[in-house]
Amino acid sequence: MMDEACYAQLSQGRIEYRWFGDREQTPTLVLLHEGLGCVDLWRTFPDELAARTGCGVLAYSRHGYGRSAPCALPRPISYMHDDARTVLPELLRHLGIGDHILIGHSDGGSIALINAGTAAAMGLRGVVTMAAHIFIEDVSVRSIAAASEAYATGRLREALERYHGANVDCAFRGWADSWLNPEFLHWNLEEFLPAIRVPCLVMQGDDDAYGTAAQVEGIVAGVGGRAESRMLPDCGHAPHQDQPQATLEAIGAFVAGIANESDPD
Repeated sequence: MMDEACYAQLSQGRIEYRWFGDREQTPTLVLLHEGLGCVDLWRTFPDELAARTGCGVLAYSRHGYGRSAPCALPRPISYMHDDARTVLPELLRHLGIGDHILIGHSDGGSIALINAGTAAAMGLRGVVTMAAHIFIEDVSVRSIAAASEAYATGRLREALERYHGANVDCAFRGWADSWLNPEFLHWNLEEFLPAIRVPCLVMQGDDDAYGTAAQVEGIVAGVGGRAESRMLPDCGHAPHQDQPQATLEAIGAFVAGIANESDPD
């Protein structure tokens, strides 16, 4: 079962975080949410992941999301790099996290890759990405432009406000306006991949409206360590929501494999 929400005071402001399962059971699975996500928007997935793996699961809301401190707008185009290199390492130190596996969805997956390739903590044991991006595709820009229109004229803002409260504009505009900035077309993470030496599981839905299989192929080909891919049928941008059992099974097997590698028996 999950703990109550807790807060860490970091150099850039308060971070909301929550534990699920037995926090003493390692490696700790660190969840990195999508561009519109937060702790609460993981819904039942962290509890199910803890039950499946037996590991402690840590979820947190980045600045400008959920109940964490707000961020300044507009966000810089480097916002994912900044989170990966500054906020995530500081949070792991603050909470005394040792062995851990990063599990990131969408923006969170990209943040996991940047961290693993440039600022990995000593205890990093593996990386799981779900619908991560390493370069810009037209399909991504088109879908985000459609979401921006829905936010401005539809009920998307109201729906997100239930989870982000006063941070709702930080969450949406910070994400969408960065991706729709013409300068963002040059955003690319491929240079960081060869330095990633830990095992990687790279997942994506066949029907992802925000990216193609080229993202998965690029990550698997680019990382310096062992990588496996999993394309999920009948699945959109959120594998943990669209195909929860297949996602849990894949991550569970990946985590068990890492645990077995470190077991001398």
